[in-house]
Amino acid sequence: MKDFNVTRLDHVQLAMPAGGEDAARAFYAGKLGLCEIDKPAALAGRGGCWFSGGGVNLHLGVEEPFRPAQKAHPALVVDDLDAAQVALSGGEISELPGVRRFFVADPFGNRIEIMQTV
Repeated sequence: MKDFNVTRLDHVQLAMPAGGEDAARAFYAGKLGLCEIDKPAALAGRGGCWFSGGGVNLHLGVEEPFRPAQKAHPALVVDDLDAAQVALSGGEISELPGVRRFFVADPFGNRIEIMQTV
């Protein structure tokens, strides 16, 4: 018997190679407009970086050997998919019932879905 309920998603973690923090900042803060947030002191020495914005928390952690997520992915909702596609040099827009979307790769090859509800 279940005595608890899941109430929300706190964050998604993606892997990145060691030394990729500047590239992560350029993409996640520079292109997506998320804000970098401080990692807890106990985790800061491990490398990587954390970002937050629009109710989204993304953590990038160093993984060695590194292998990008090519199928698993976070899906980020935007308010203007066409503008996001131009800004991110995104792939072709496709549609599902109630959703328009495209995919991009972060600087490390991780798959990211960018979507807008219609």
